[in-house]
Amino acid sequence: MTLDTTPKDTAQAGVTASGDSQPTPVLATRRLTKTFGGLRAVNKFDLTVREGALDGLIGPNGAGKTTVFNMISGLYAPTAGEVDFLGAPIVGLEPFEITQLGIGRTFQNIRLFPNLTVLTNVLIAYHPHAGYSLFHGLIRNARFDAKEREMTERARDFLAIFGLERYQSELAKNLPYGEQRRVEIARALASAPKLLLLDEPAAGMNPYEIGRLMDYIHFIRDRFKLTILLIEHQMRLVMNICEQITVMDFGEVIARGTASDVQNDSKVIEAYLGRGAAARTGLRSH
Repeated sequence: MTLDTTPKDTAQAGVTASGDSQPTPVLATRRLTKTFGGLRAVNKFDLTVREGALDGLIGPNGAGKTTVFNMISGLYAPTAGEVDFLGAPIVGLEPFEITQLGIGRTFQNIRLFPNLTVLTNVLIAYHPHAGYSLFHGLIRNARFDAKEREMTERARDFLAIFGLERYQSELAKNLPYGEQRRVEIARALASAPKLLLLDEPAAGMNPYEIGRLMDYIHFIRDRFKLTILLIEHQMRLVMNICEQITVMDFGEVIARGTASDVQNDSKVIEAYLGRGAAARTGLRSH
């Protein structure tokens, strides 16, 4: 089965409604701020992500990276600031509404349904796009059966892309950690995103698995015409695949640029790694 990945309208293609050639950013945040009591976790965070980008967001633990993702995806309401997706504001929308608009994500801690099969975990992401009503689901008529067969076939296609088809009947909790990570990415893709947020996709993976993950991320970006923003602590992955990198520390942006730019930035070396630590921790490109 061939998956349809063609943009469905001009807004998705990154063209403004007026028809000119000025691209609309897929994602834009302006002065995005989040406080928890007296703690300012994110302060005036600005970010623009162009269509088709593969960008990174890095920083030490507690820098505010996941808080940014949670505000973009609707899990947290910003204390102040704006988030636009394809030129439209999304602050105030529920997480499921943001998902339906086309923002998919994975989580720092895997959030699969452990006692459901791998296939069912991926199928769950399809149901907002099922196209049948509760009535059709209750009576299980021909329309329901046809759509369920179509969704099951598409879910198996995603599992095959990640080499997971042999696990489709396994409970998610029984898979090795690296395989669970790939199931979570497959599930995020099944929600038909235009923007994919990956929160530490390489966490818990060994060097071989990280190498395969880099290939997968490039592949899914190109195959599904996605825009990808990822948080990652594995510098080998970030420096080798991300085209633009934003560095945070204590809730604020301290550097932004290419891998070469940020790995030689004195603020990054001092605040993120500490002086003299760059060579020891692998920040240099491989």
